[in-house]
Amino acid sequence: MSTPSPTPPPRLPLDCDPGHDDAIAIVVAARHTDLLGITTVAGNAPLERTTRNAIIIRDLLGIDVPVHTGAARPLVAEPKHADYVHGESGMDGADLPEPSGPPASTDAVGFIIDTCRAEEGVWLVPTGPLTNIALALRAAPDLADRIAGISLMGGGTFGNRTATAEFNIWADPEAAAAVFEYGGPLVMCGLQLTHTFQATPERIQRVRDIPGRLAGVLADLFEFFSGTYVSRHDNLRGAPVHDPCAVLALTHPQLFETYEAHVAVETRGRHTRGMTVIDQRRLLERPTSNCTVVDRIDADAGFAVIDEAIAHFSR
Repeated sequence: MSTPSPTPPPRLPLDCDPGHDDAIAIVVAARHTDLLGITTVAGNAPLERTTRNAIIIRDLLGIDVPVHTGAARPLVAEPKHADYVHGESGMDGADLPEPSGPPASTDAVGFIIDTCRAEEGVWLVPTGPLTNIALALRAAPDLADRIAGISLMGGGTFGNRTATAEFNIWADPEAAAAVFEYGGPLVMCGLQLTHTFQATPERIQRVRDIPGRLAGVLADLFEFFSGTYVSRHDNLRGAPVHDPCAVLALTHPQLFETYEAHVAVETRGRHTRGMTVIDQRRLLERPTSNCTVVDRIDADAGFAVIDEAIAHFSR
């Protein structure tokens, strides 16, 4: 009997706004995917800072992956950032090196389009506001039929920027609405999932115990990130590590429980702008599902994957 071939890793560009948890998403993607590039968007910090942070993490990993800078502002809304969580730099808390150089280009949208047209079956994995992805789908509608799907961090059954809206969706609701309506496979890792995936003191210590520079830097980043979350929330023992979930959902699906639902993005409501409206009714006439909602994670196993990825690159 022949041995079955291992499943090839997903091929993807990672679209992000580093951000402490985006940094961890880059680490996991570098270890467990065929990472075709990193594109940056304004979100957790202004674009020049998220791009700088992406290049620094890329350099610390020692990987040959281009970084392309993208949208500096949302499609319609005014820019909004999250220095109250991530600090002024977008990645406060660690002694970071200077970036090795500038980004490969300032055309992230063009890079996404060219990458997805070069071959079918590429995944798009955005972990920040969805501006770059919406612009790419608008400029090249054929991508909807070429990509394997979109796995994103955002949304959920409750909010963090408002009572109903999660930051990534709230920051650019018009872009998010376009992405949720694009018509292909869509995976959503929202707050009801990621708030159970916390960088607790014990988990941070395990990272700090890994030898090498990368682990020390990431442990320091975790400490700062968790400090801002714990100080601002009831009953959190550490920061929710949101963004790597969108990568792990593709590379380690066995860690998760999911369900199918129709999800729409509210763009007008006074109290609900940026809300992901998840239709969980059992009515037969409910809308057809357009989204795989990732609902639960084996958190210990997920952090074991993160620890191994950090150890692989830490030297």
